[in-house]
Amino acid sequence: MEKLEATSELQSRLSSLSVSSFSGIASKNCDSSPLDRLQSTDLSQTVMYPDKQAKMDDNSNTKGSQQPTEDGKAPSEAAAGGDEQESNTNEKSSLPRDRKALPPLTQATTWTSMSLKELKAKLRQEKDSVVTVYRGDIMTVQVPTVPEAKRVCWEFATDGYDIGFGVYFDWSPVTSRAITVHISESSDDEDEDDELEAGPMVPGDVERGSKTVANSNLGEILPVYRQDSHLAVQGGSHDFPGEGTYHLKFDNSYSLWRNKTLYYRVYYSA
Repeated sequence: MEKLEATSELQSRLSSLSVSSFSGIASKNCDSSPLDRLQSTDLSQTVMYPDKQAKMDDNSNTKGSQQPTEDGKAPSEAAAGGDEQESNTNEKSSLPRDRKALPPLTQATTWTSMSLKELKAKLRQEKDSVVTVYRGDIMTVQVPTVPEAKRVCWEFATDGYDIGFGVYFDWSPVTSRAITVHISESSDDEDEDDELEAGPMVPGDVERGSKTVANSNLGEILPVYRQDSHLAVQGGSHDFPGEGTYHLKFDNSYSLWRNKTLYYRVYYSA
């Protein structure tokens, strides 16, 4: 009984005590959302303090209440319009300048001859006058103008099948008087043209005679056509329009299976 009475007396004393009964301890209610403490273990979330939150609220309100400019547009819209004008200016400045027009070229004089056997027999005796133009290839003979002559002439024939032929003139200054031959596949020829400063691209094929010319200094004298050089000798000439280099193209790019044996000669005439 004495123990029970002592226990009840102790409980009554403890219930009468409060936090304020101890010196150095002040009574304060806990903040339900302590922003100055770590609230989450997710480090990707940023803790916002009251003063920073207030600043951001002020900024958001300022953005939301932007005053229109004199033309009736908000500053952000005006800035966007300025960027658009700047981009248009850059696009205009990136456009290529107008290319200088090339001088006109006169038409070539062409002819045919039935002396196939005679021409082939003669050219077999000359060095590098009989060549094979392989399927898919284009052979270009580059002939520079020379002061001693006034025109360039050509004759050619083939065995068994036709071949494409065209003549172009490059107005670039002559740097060598040597006649050179270049062999390229049709895809290589197109890639090489793309690297040059291109003029208007004219799509076409050998049969229609509209060949793409990408070199800005290259003028067309004869478009590439398939010639019946296996039936008759194909010949022609052209007077020098000025200083430059002739490009005589023998085109077998349209052939998927057949190589062409070509007999040809190119010479000057006064």
